[in-house]
Amino acid sequence: MALLNILHFPDKRLRTKASDVGTIDDALRQFISDMFETMYDAPGIGLAATQVDFHKRLLVIDVSEESNEPLCFINPVITHKEGVEVMQEGCLSVPGFYEDIERAESITVQALDKNGEKIELTTGGLLAVCIQHEIDHLDGKLFVDYLSPLKRNRIKKKIEKMEKEHAFNTDPNTPAI
Repeated sequence: MALLNILHFPDKRLRTKASDVGTIDDALRQFISDMFETMYDAPGIGLAATQVDFHKRLLVIDVSEESNEPLCFINPVITHKEGVEVMQEGCLSVPGFYEDIERAESITVQALDKNGEKIELTTGGLLAVCIQHEIDHLDGKLFVDYLSPLKRNRIKKKIEKMEKEHAFNTDPNTPAI
């Protein structure tokens, strides 16, 4: 297993629209394991392949308190959205920043699992928010895009300054998506 490098906003590679995964093989399953290891180490509850500079439609999530319910979604598509919910979100690519974001309250998602089996899941709450957040990454969108241009620019400048100073000060007790 290996820890992968997580790209940070405003890195332009985060704006790349991911293409579908074609073949699910042992190399991809190893990459998925590396994504989980990277996400847990960060610490986070979700990670899209785009965030680690792999531009395929793949994401991993584990919203359980014990980090023992890993979920993998390959080529995910949200087929139904319902309601509205506002939840505070953070992001491994925007470390140290948390903002209230409006998303669908419940969703249905279709995807393939790491073995290529079709899955369909209808969910709400934190898991629904996390899936929407990670699919946004696959579409080249970040949670800061939901903020005002002024707030987004302020965050961008702070992150650029932290990058120069190598001073990311994230709270390890507050996992990001």
